[in-house]
Amino acid sequence: MSEQMTGAQALVRALELAGAEVAFGIPGGAILPAYDPLFDSTKLRHVLVRHEQGAGHAAEGYALATGKVGVCIATSGPGATNLVTPISNAYMDSTPIVAITGQVPSTLIGSDAFQEADIRGITMPITKHNYLVTRAEDIARTIAEAFYIASTGRPGPVLVDIAKDALQATTTFEFPKKIDLPGYRPVTKPHAKQIREAARLIATATRPVFYIGGGVLAARASAELFTLVELTGIPVVTTLMARGAFPDSHYQHLGMPGMHGTVAAVGALQRADLLIAIGTRFDDRVTGKLSSFAPNATVIHADIDPAEISKNRVADVPIVGDAREVIIELTAAVQAEFAAGRRADLTGWWRQLDAWRKTYPLGYEPPADGSLAPQYVVQRLGAIAGPDAIYVAGVGQHQMWAAHYLPHEKPRTWLNSGGAGTMGFAIPAAMGAKFGRPDATVWAVDGDGCFQMTNQELVTCALEGAPIKVAVINNEALGMVRQWQTLFYNERYSHTDLHSRRVPDFVKLAEAMGCVGLRCEKEEDVDAVIEKAMSINDVPVVIDFVVHKDAMVWPMVPAGTSNDDIKVARDLAPDWESEVL
Repeated sequence: MSEQMTGAQALVRALELAGAEVAFGIPGGAILPAYDPLFDSTKLRHVLVRHEQGAGHAAEGYALATGKVGVCIATSGPGATNLVTPISNAYMDSTPIVAITGQVPSTLIGSDAFQEADIRGITMPITKHNYLVTRAEDIARTIAEAFYIASTGRPGPVLVDIAKDALQATTTFEFPKKIDLPGYRPVTKPHAKQIREAARLIATATRPVFYIGGGVLAARASAELFTLVELTGIPVVTTLMARGAFPDSHYQHLGMPGMHGTVAAVGALQRADLLIAIGTRFDDRVTGKLSSFAPNATVIHADIDPAEISKNRVADVPIVGDAREVIIELTAAVQAEFAAGRRADLTGWWRQLDAWRKTYPLGYEPPADGSLAPQYVVQRLGAIAGPDAIYVAGVGQHQMWAAHYLPHEKPRTWLNSGGAGTMGFAIPAAMGAKFGRPDATVWAVDGDGCFQMTNQELVTCALEGAPIKVAVINNEALGMVRQWQTLFYNERYSHTDLHSRRVPDFVKLAEAMGCVGLRCEKEEDVDAVIEKAMSINDVPVVIDFVVHKDAMVWPMVPAGTSNDDIKVARDLAPDWESEVL
């Protein structure tokens, strides 16, 4: 029998049926009707955040850690516009979230009513799809469609804006058993001819590289990738968004490519004769000056989004399909090539790559004044917390140190803001990850600048039972901006000094928000303070690591230049001419 209920009740019921487990949000006038039935739900937990931006990033963290759709809720006007940044962040990083916003009554839309904002129009360029719902009978179907669109094909954010009178009206509840959206048919199975051509190139290339992006994680294809990589013996680079898709400790892994990539990873892409790009989009932070990127490479580009293929770099073999299905079929095709006796000798290529790894390993100089090196802090955190912990980074220098020096061995254990580079991502995203995977140890590695943008969500963590752990890499500055000022602006430090060793006192701030606050300023104390934080599991813990102010991220490719211009330290570049092939 069909059931009569309000639009608000239909919204909550639809969220439950769509599989939502937790929603992060803040009530307000336009969305208030939905909060009444939400109060009675036994299947959907609501987490009251302190800022709507925190709700959006928490939904992202939940989605990235679990692979499920994250949900955030806000009211109309400023509540909705505060979600714009996390929605944009999710769009850039292909993260599946559904953002639900209240809207003024349909009779007032367009009249500049109190707390009215055209959030559908505002977010149209940064959502995979969005809706304005003005009828109660459309709510359940729209929610079902939103979850389907967010989670299929290339994942992304979907906005559902619901008029207040639609939430208040009565309707007959109907949840669709099947989603049928004409015009939305993501291609998941790759074309067999393209797979065969790719396999032929893989078998004959003498300097091939697997260039792996976050799409491999979205497709849950890490195990399949491991099989293909070991079969071929080809080196692998994993982008910032793909850290953990292939284990760092594996011999064939060269590290992260790009602006702050390892010399071996950057050099491999530049000298390759074949790039096997899977689930990646040839981002400018990886390619550097595009015209000089991998100049002699043939390109196989596999992606579920056909719009990405040949967008930045023309693909010689374009493959549209789900990364997991592509890798499975590619593995079979390569095995057939090898069985037929077609397999190139990669000995010389590996001799060159190993020479680069040996000559230009990741490393850093300890500060001459005996102060704490941020790289050491990150290394010890990774060693003590281990590869099973979930690490969530903010944006800046600490993000790059975390990308390099933490143990990235498993999928969905590295969460960060890649495409948008959103400062303030770490704390709320770590909170979302903890709600999604409550048994995991979740560390937020944050900078003192990022931390001051969204640390109010530590109150949410303390009150809602999400005991995350936070390592604040406190260099008293907006570190990455300061690094650029050092290198490119004659050390003119215009408005990058935060004075955060004194104001605020992060230990007192943590305690004021219901957390345990710790401080570490000496190398000999690092292990003990991390181990103390690891022993506290009932409340959030914040460690203020006071580190050297002038520490820099190396290697580095200056923006807009060729990857060939990579520097391993200030005024020190690799000698590309001394090739050993």
